[in-house]
Amino acid sequence: MKKQQTANLPDMFAHALEAGFQRVPQHGPEPLAGMAIALSGGLDSSALLHLAHDYAQRKGIALHAFHIHHGISDNADDWLAHCERACAELGVAFEARRVALHNVAASGTEEAARKSRYAALGALCRDHGVKLLLTAHHLDDQAETVLLQLLRGSGTAGLSGMDAANAAPELLANPDLVMARPLLAASRKQMADYVAARGIVHVDDESNRDPRFARNALRHQVMPALAAAFPGFQQRFARSAQHAQSAQRLLTELATQDLADCLDGECLDVGKLRRMSVDRCHNLLRHWFGTRGLRMPSTAWLAEMLVQLLEARPDAQLLVTHPDCDVRRYRERLYLTPKQLDLAGTREEGDEDRPGQGFVWQGEARIAFPAYGGALYFDAVADAVADAVADAGADAAAEPGIDAAWLRGQPLTIDFRKGGEHLKPAANRPTRSLKYHYQARDVPAWERARLPIVFAGQQLLFAAGIGMDWHRLSADAASRIRLRWAAQ
Repeated sequence: MKKQQTANLPDMFAHALEAGFQRVPQHGPEPLAGMAIALSGGLDSSALLHLAHDYAQRKGIALHAFHIHHGISDNADDWLAHCERACAELGVAFEARRVALHNVAASGTEEAARKSRYAALGALCRDHGVKLLLTAHHLDDQAETVLLQLLRGSGTAGLSGMDAANAAPELLANPDLVMARPLLAASRKQMADYVAARGIVHVDDESNRDPRFARNALRHQVMPALAAAFPGFQQRFARSAQHAQSAQRLLTELATQDLADCLDGECLDVGKLRRMSVDRCHNLLRHWFGTRGLRMPSTAWLAEMLVQLLEARPDAQLLVTHPDCDVRRYRERLYLTPKQLDLAGTREEGDEDRPGQGFVWQGEARIAFPAYGGALYFDAVADAVADAVADAGADAAAEPGIDAAWLRGQPLTIDFRKGGEHLKPAANRPTRSLKYHYQARDVPAWERARLPIVFAGQQLLFAAGIGMDWHRLSADAASRIRLRWAAQ
C-alpha cells in the first residue's frame, strides 16, 4: 500500500495542477509558460519542489522557487541556505526575500508572519511575471483548518476550508495571481513516504512543535486521538468542507442577487431589507461588507446592528461603529462611511460663540484649511460660452462670480455652520436656510456638519455642498471668482 500511495502522488499532483491552470485568467488547458512554488525547506514544501520540478521538466515550464525569511528563528539563515542549495541541485530558479513582521501585538506572531509571507510571495510573483503560485497544503492541513474554524464558531465560509485554487488579492497584494494547492488531496503520510522514498533532505522548523500555537496543539494532541478513534477522519473532514463550499456558493449567489436588488447607488434600501428574513439580511450584509473590502463582522455585532437599523425611529441619527468604517442610516438608506477624524474647527458643546478662522485672499488658486478638513479653491470664471455665442452674432450674458478686485484683501472667515444661515443659490431661486438646501440636495446630516461656509463680515458668500450666494455675484466685473470646496 505504501508503494502504491507513493507512486500515485505524482499523478495526483499533475491532475490537480492541470485543473488549477483553468483558474488562471486568460489561460486554457495547456501548460503555463511559468509557475512558482512557496518553498520553506520543510518536508511538505520539499516534496512540492521535487514534484513541481519533475512536472515542469516534462512539460517545458519555467519553475521558480520563492523562500521567505522571517528572521524569527535562529535557524532562519540555515533554512535559506538549504533551500538555495536544493534549488541549485535541481536547476530551479531561486529567490529569497526577507520580511519584517508588523502588528505582532495586535494579531500575534503566527498571523503577522502569515500576512508578511503571502504579501512577499505575491510581490515576488509580480516581479517575475508569474501568475500561478503553488503551495504544499495537504489533506491533514485541510482537516486542521476545518477543525480550527469549527472551534472558532465560524460559518460556512470558514468551514469551507481551503480551496484547491483561488485568487486572494487582499492577502497576496497581487490581483493577477492564482494560488493553487495541488496536494490538497494527499495525506501527510503520503508526503512523508514520497520524501523518504526519494531521499529528499529537508529542514525541521522547531516552531512546528510549539503547542502554544493553536494549529500545533491540534496536530500533536488532538489529531492523533481522532486518528485512533476515527481512522480516515481527514477525508471525511475534507468532504464536509466540500459541502460547506457548495453551501457557501449558493449563499453568495443569493447575496449577489439581493445586493443588486437592494442597492441604491452606494447605499442599501432599508425598506427592502425589512421585507427579508433575518438570516437573509445577515447573508446580504456580510456579502456587502466583503465587496467593500471590510473585515467580516461577528454574528453578535451583525444582529445588534440589524436591530438598531430596523427599529430606530425614522428621524434617528443612527451610527454603528465598525473597526473599518461607520454604518449610518439616512432617509431609509444604509451607508458605509469612512471613519471621520476629529477636526479642530469643529465646535464642542458650550463654545458656540467661538469665531471661525479668519483669512485674506491674495490671489491664490487654493488655500488649505486643515482644521476644516480640506481646501478652498478660487476658480476664475471662464467666458467660453459667452464668447462662443458672441462669435455667432448673438447677445450673451457672462457667467456671474464674485468681483475678484473686491474679494482680494477682503477680511474673510471660514467656519462650520451654527444654524440659522440662509443662502440664495440663483437669481430665480428663493433665499432658504442651509438646512433646507442640504435636505433638498439629499446631503446626509453627518456630512453637513463637516461642510464649511465662508463669510465676508456677516455676509454669507459660499456654503460647501450648496454653492455661491447670489447676492454677492456679479456678471459685470472684469475678473470674477467662484469658490469651490474639496475635502481631503
